[in-house]
Amino acid sequence: MIIAPKTRGFICTTAHPEGCAANIQSQIDYVKSQPEFSDAPKKVIVIGASTGYGLASRIVSAFGGGASTIGVFFEKPGTERKTGSAGWYNSVAFENAAREAGLYAKSFNGDAFSNEMKDEVIATIKEDLGEIDCIVYSLASPRRTDPIEGETYKSVLKPIGESYSQKNLNTDTGEVNSVTIEPAEGDEIAHTVKVMGGEDWELWLAALKDAGVLADGFTTVAYSYIGPELTFPIYTNGTIGKAKEHLEESAARMNEEFGRGTAYVSVNKALVTQASSAIPVVPLYISLLYKVMKEAGNHEGCIEQIQRLFSDHLASGGSPELDEQGRIRIDDWEMGEEVQAAVHEAWENVTTENLSELSDFSGYKSEFLRLFGFGLEGVDYEAETDPERDLPSGN
Repeated sequence: MIIAPKTRGFICTTAHPEGCAANIQSQIDYVKSQPEFSDAPKKVIVIGASTGYGLASRIVSAFGGGASTIGVFFEKPGTERKTGSAGWYNSVAFENAAREAGLYAKSFNGDAFSNEMKDEVIATIKEDLGEIDCIVYSLASPRRTDPIEGETYKSVLKPIGESYSQKNLNTDTGEVNSVTIEPAEGDEIAHTVKVMGGEDWELWLAALKDAGVLADGFTTVAYSYIGPELTFPIYTNGTIGKAKEHLEESAARMNEEFGRGTAYVSVNKALVTQASSAIPVVPLYISLLYKVMKEAGNHEGCIEQIQRLFSDHLASGGSPELDEQGRIRIDDWEMGEEVQAAVHEAWENVTTENLSELSDFSGYKSEFLRLFGFGLEGVDYEAETDPERDLPSGN
């Protein structure tokens, strides 16, 4: 079939296999162009490995550090009549590239929250690798079924205590409008913490420990975001913020159990991802931020961010540099005073009429389509392509 993008709001319902492969290769090429790490982990599991920061973590680990990698994700394979998800095609492309490079790579497609998935992954670690020295936790799911209770929880993107009104961007029409979001009610905060907090991260580490597959001196990292004050009500001080607080508490508990310097939370930059596109207000902020940082010459995408995380912190041969709360901050360039001052000024002045002048909305849209394999150089989007692609490992 000929595959074209079909978008609806923050969702693209199609993905292009060759385009996704080209996107993966461009990230691999970037990593290979960078200096080698001085102390790279060699056996890495990435939980949430198919898109965004998790995918970048797997690419950097493998092609920057020569690591054997296991990826866990929940994606949809293509069929004869329908395309698979971008994450599926990303993972197929990654595994093909890794194996061509002589690197061990195995993927597991299913519910990462379940005990069954943990057991299956652990059995493979025992059989193939023996132990793991780095665990990257990068899940972004709207719901989670507790493996012990069996109850399914759903997360919400809401402020706490009072409604929140702010400028917003309709990414379908390019209209700068306003949005009002009502505060969380009932158990919505607790449910969001259940889904997006650190409970499952801790369960993974407990399962790996009980199975005896954690290497001496292993490290683990999970990803978070803080952002500017204008997004605090919907993010940092909202329901997601409560989940991220729990994530940091989980890191503290794991450091108590396994030793200080084992578990880290990395605060990353705002980027166009499938998850960030769903958060009100954020697409407008990202569009303004991209323009400012590109003009300043310090813009980074997922792969550049994670390359810097490993080169400066996780694989540098020394201890990561932490803020007062014990977090790694690779959002430091985004949160610099000059960058934030410029974004704030643009935010105050942006309208539908001057959006193209004050923002990089065109870049935002381009990045969004690239997530699904569209707009990549060298890909013939008019050619027929087969939407059915298999992982080389057969999973």
